[in-house]
Amino acid sequence: MTELVGRRAEVAEVCRALADARMVTIIGPGGVGKTRVALRAVRQSANHFPDGESFVELSGLLNPRLLPDTVAARLGLARQESRQPLDTVLDHLRPRRFLLALDTCEHLVEECAMFAETVLREAPDVTILATSRQPLDAVGEHTYQLSPLPVPDAIEDPGGAFVPGPRPVTLTGAGNAAELFARRAVAADPAFTVTSDNWADAVRVCRRLDGIPLAIELAAVRLRALPLRELADRLDRRFDTLAARRTGTPRHQTLRTAIEWSYDLCTEAERTLWARLSVFAGGFDIAAAEEICSSPDLPPDQILPTLVGLVEKSVVTMDDDRYRMLDTIREFGAGRLAASGQERTCRERFTDRYLEAARVFDRHFMDHDQLARLRAMRAEHANLRAAIQYGLTSDDERMVRVGAELATALHGYWTIAGLPREGTYWLGMALDRLPDGPSAERAWALITLGYLDNYAGEPVRAVAETRDGIQMALDLGDDGLLLARAYTYQNMALMFNGQLEEAFAAEIVARPLLEALNDRIGLLFLDAQMGHLYELALDLDSALAATDRCLDRLREGSVTGEIGERWMQSYCLMVVGLAQLFLGRDDEATSNFGRSLPMSHERGDTVGCGYALEGLGWISESKQRWTRAAWLLGAADARWKEAGARLGGNPILEEIHGQRADSARRNLGEARFTELFDTGATCPLEDVIAKAVGDADDLGWSGEPGGGRPAGDPSAELTRREREIAGLVASGMSNREIAEQLVISRRTVDSHVEHIFAKLGVSSRLQLAVKLTDEET
Repeated sequence: MTELVGRRAEVAEVCRALADARMVTIIGPGGVGKTRVALRAVRQSANHFPDGESFVELSGLLNPRLLPDTVAARLGLARQESRQPLDTVLDHLRPRRFLLALDTCEHLVEECAMFAETVLREAPDVTILATSRQPLDAVGEHTYQLSPLPVPDAIEDPGGAFVPGPRPVTLTGAGNAAELFARRAVAADPAFTVTSDNWADAVRVCRRLDGIPLAIELAAVRLRALPLRELADRLDRRFDTLAARRTGTPRHQTLRTAIEWSYDLCTEAERTLWARLSVFAGGFDIAAAEEICSSPDLPPDQILPTLVGLVEKSVVTMDDDRYRMLDTIREFGAGRLAASGQERTCRERFTDRYLEAARVFDRHFMDHDQLARLRAMRAEHANLRAAIQYGLTSDDERMVRVGAELATALHGYWTIAGLPREGTYWLGMALDRLPDGPSAERAWALITLGYLDNYAGEPVRAVAETRDGIQMALDLGDDGLLLARAYTYQNMALMFNGQLEEAFAAEIVARPLLEALNDRIGLLFLDAQMGHLYELALDLDSALAATDRCLDRLREGSVTGEIGERWMQSYCLMVVGLAQLFLGRDDEATSNFGRSLPMSHERGDTVGCGYALEGLGWISESKQRWTRAAWLLGAADARWKEAGARLGGNPILEEIHGQRADSARRNLGEARFTELFDTGATCPLEDVIAKAVGDADDLGWSGEPGGGRPAGDPSAELTRREREIAGLVASGMSNREIAEQLVISRRTVDSHVEHIFAKLGVSSRLQLAVKLTDEET
């Protein structure tokens, strides 16, 4: 958000190290600027990694076992039902020349070291850049020590020849701590200027803060309230006081000194709020702060003005309507919270709040505003993790039950967000932590674990877990929602495990229970599952009837008759399209696959895209459109390789695939078929989708962004999605922010922006904004 001051030599050295070593770790104290240097090094090294780079932030990751899941999510990799996240990451990276950056590793040292060694061993052309407060001690690791910014001598005459009276000091390009202080001071108080008269005090501030960028920035903000000389004097006294009780490494204590000094300058209310806000692992809004942090001595109506004070002091940062604390500042606050005796109260409130958020999402995640709700939950992901962790690791049985219910209530989120394995992890922990013996919490955790294990590629376990859950529900005398959902989830587990007759039997029990409860979400699940089950049993008319029921339920409540829900709808359309294809109703099947494809893509659903492209390829073959069939099958094959198995490994569908591919190969000839197939596999997915939905025969892609057309060619029209993203880029949003708003992966946004630049013949975000403005006028 601010210009990087200095660090040119450091960035150049890191770039050189990345050229010579396969793993480089930037080490240094907190607040020294490791992340900023790493980001700049990644940017400057991009040309050496033709397959891209990815920057994975780990500060919000509290549980080390979820490291592979976090990396997979950052790479935009879809969940794979039958594979571990680490295997998915390795399969993605093996063929690529790629730069993977892992930021903030110090709380996950062992796990990051093992992960890095595995990646370097399995993916020979991948380079890793890490940042940490300590070396990871991984095999082959090259460490780069990032020191504080240099502090100039106070006795220097920065203005050159002597001129009477105060004169401005030019620091631009100095790249030292004084330049950083001057820039941040002007940002805090535009009237401030470093002059020959106050130069010595400015240097004294920088020296007392040991050139630590974070400490300097916190000090500069205080110029809004303190004259520079008084600021320097206060630091002098504070350093003397802290030096007498300094413990740990000097650098760590230097940063702590800066943070503690800032804390001492806060009002009592600001200090209290700072400590209580440390329970948030991610961003938060005002409502959340009011609910969790208020008390008789800090009432709700005082939260906002107090929070504004913390923003003014750079303790809290603000991004739109979300607030966030830097990691080191949050850690300091957590220590103060523990010492205050209020930690249990704040953490219980925090966990209770996110339990209620999960309950609301659970009731409404199949509504027409599904994508908006999903975006909101994704923004809270770090806090959801922290709330579950707080609950399940508590020594209070009530909080353990709250943590278990939270992990269970998020079943829809784990599924739609492509995080079933994370959900199974938390539910497994919940079962370990809950008291032994039958209970509603254990039964719900069991059946929900079975539900998610289906999506995680563990149908055998899912069958056992749902059966155990059913038995526990019966032991508890439950004949309501718990038992109804248990049989619903067992229907899916048995179907995925190939036990079709038993799956039909489970549906016979589940449906009347769901109907008696008017459980709309349960009935949506069951109808969709039955559509697929009937299809596997080759009862295609019944499959269509089941999916029609599901789509009708999804349409309920819509004024226009349109369905706003995307996840369930896309899968229903795929089931319908496949059944229609088998029935010879090719035009109808084409329409449904064409509708499903963009829905799957906008959520980053690789498997969904694979099914839709495969179906469109089969239809093209049946219509003797051999060219179109070849590149569609190639595009589908790329998705299957990402997912781990083509068509879920279903032997019936695999046989059909072989027949259609062989037919296209015979009619085109081996060489031409292979050329088209490979082109479809390597073409950017956005271009494939535009051509597939547009019913094009020729893919028209030569291996360059924009379909091989000249840059700025007017014929290179932007797709609907590209225009949407172009508008967001022009508005000033980053690729990460666009990904969060549209609920798609950062990698997908990066690809879109690359194509937009190529099609419009621009090379920067500013040029894009100007071009769009010119078009509007």
